Amino acid sequence: MDDIGPPPNPRLDIRDLRVVLALASAGTTAQAATVLHLTQPAVSRALLSAEDKLGARLFDRTPRGLVLTTAGEQLVAGAKRLLVEWGDLEHRVRTPVAPPVRLRLVCECYTAYHWLPSALVKLRQSLPGLQLALAVEHTQSPVSALVAGDIDVALITSATVPRTGLEVRQVFSDEVIFVMSASHPLASRKALTRDDLRESTLLTGQTPPAEVHWFMTRAFGRERPRLRFERLPLTEAILDVARAGMGVAVLSEWIAGPHLGKGDLVAKRLTSGPLRRPWRIAWRPEVGDAALRLAAALEPTVPRALAVG
Repeated sequence: MDDIGPPPNPRLDIRDLRVVLALASAGTTAQAATVLHLTQPAVSRALLSAEDKLGARLFDRTPRGLVLTTAGEQLVAGAKRLLVEWGDLEHRVRTPVAPPVRLRLVCECYTAYHWLPSALVKLRQSLPGLQLALAVEHTQSPVSALVAGDIDVALITSATVPRTGLEVRQVFSDEVIFVMSASHPLASRKALTRDDLRESTLLTGQTPPAEVHWFMTRAFGRERPRLRFERLPLTEAILDVARAGMGVAVLSEWIAGPHLGKGDLVAKRLTSGPLRRPWRIAWRPEVGDAALRLAAALEPTVPRALAVG
């Protein structure tokens, strides 16, 4: 047998990583305690112990809750990969001849289909035991399809997931940006105001009502102004109309990214800051292990757009 040398002796253990990940997801010791089935003091002590072992502060304590420090972000990113690899190793050891797992996957927002197929090619290489099939016919109603058992996993943005019967976790986020012709009157602005949106024709695709509600809430808060939306069926049509100066396209960063940098289109944010849209993965409990491995593998494959100016 080959001599592999003495094994490493890390300062943290699995329990430390689970506590840190739970705190990063929950944002408070009280919510993390509920997830971990521990008391709040026990979670606080566990966090202090982990920070003491590392000699580094993992969270900043703020009035709004816990915020990851740079060291904490590094630990969380590495811990996710480590636990997935650990679980994958255990799975292979327990069931070395287990049949491949087949997942039927759908995305609530059609924009994901612009990058997901190429991402799945890479996933099949890194997770050869996982077979993925896109169920695009359920794009408009992914949660209903999950509940009915017609699909196994869904990538969702704004859909409401029942509290029982399904599992859900946030996996990444994208930014919704405003794209317009370089000659548009608003193109010289550093950022757009709410009044700019009220006075513009906003170009979108066939956006589900829940997605429109998310956008209105993030952009206008409780206010509900009457906006002029022009809904076009194809991304190319949206960009062509924007390029012609006939409106402002509201698009995901990964849709707009390849079209920026050519000089004819520019992208803007709101003065209030980026519109970050959270993406979650929801799955049926019986495919939990495969769904978690899929979530961990998808996160680093998500494309990013060019800088928004």
